[in-house]
Amino acid sequence: MTVDIRKPAVAGQFYAGSKDGLINQIESCFLGERGPGSLPKMGIREDGLKGVVVPHAGYVYSGEIATHSYLTVADNGFADTFIILGPNHTGIGSGISMYPGGVWETPLGKIPVDEGVVKKLEGGIIDIDKTAHIYEHSIEVQLPFLQYISDGKNFSFVPICMAMQDYETSREVGESIAGVIKSENKKIVIIASSDFSHVGFNYSTSPPSGERVDKYAMRQDKIAIDKILKLDARGLVESVYQRNITMCGYGCVASMLVAAKKLGAKKAKLLKYGNSFEVSPGSSCVGYGSIAVY
Repeated sequence: MTVDIRKPAVAGQFYAGSKDGLINQIESCFLGERGPGSLPKMGIREDGLKGVVVPHAGYVYSGEIATHSYLTVADNGFADTFIILGPNHTGIGSGISMYPGGVWETPLGKIPVDEGVVKKLEGGIIDIDKTAHIYEHSIEVQLPFLQYISDGKNFSFVPICMAMQDYETSREVGESIAGVIKSENKKIVIIASSDFSHVGFNYSTSPPSGERVDKYAMRQDKIAIDKILKLDARGLVESVYQRNITMCGYGCVASMLVAAKKLGAKKAKLLKYGNSFEVSPGSSCVGYGSIAVY
């Protein structure tokens, strides 16, 4: 039987295209100035980690921020399966698109899609649709980090690409995920892939006159982050709409929060915040945050 292999779409662009180069790049992210300063070790602590928020830009911009979430994932005993929610940047595919099965490939190897979990999640608002995933980077860029911190442990994942990110959609997706996780006799962690504010020349939002792009991004992002830290999924989506916060995966984060609360989450912790201006000062800025939900 032929196995469906989803080839990497952004290897050599968002992250290094060779195995050795990618390992070196990931380790540099962990050890970099904005990283945690140490390499991850597989922990045995069980703090009840339900989910994390992780950025998805090129590693040179957001990789160091992302490692804070992945250090926490490793420290909390890793997981058997990861449900990864990413926004749809390409506009291709259905509103909520889940990849059906097979494996996804990166320079570090292949990762199986958890077809059992996929079958349980399919239905309602969640469609089976490969097309949304063909060129999308928001889920793919998380996989090398997981492969690196897994330390050889086998794991699977479920990729869900969200074009629709309103609160009711996010709530339905989150409730479905929580229900399936409760039915599974294994450890499942949810990854919400999202960058925060996109501000400046390259984007549609400009700061008020006289305010630097990174300062405005930080001010906007604090509003969204405060809602996340309160586990307030509805408040997050409403704030994004009302305050014009140009956060690309807010519905992914809202779905994770809904699911996490259904699974008993009581708190969230901001692990690290940063932005692209720190790497490349200029006329545009994108905010990044790593957040853990317990």
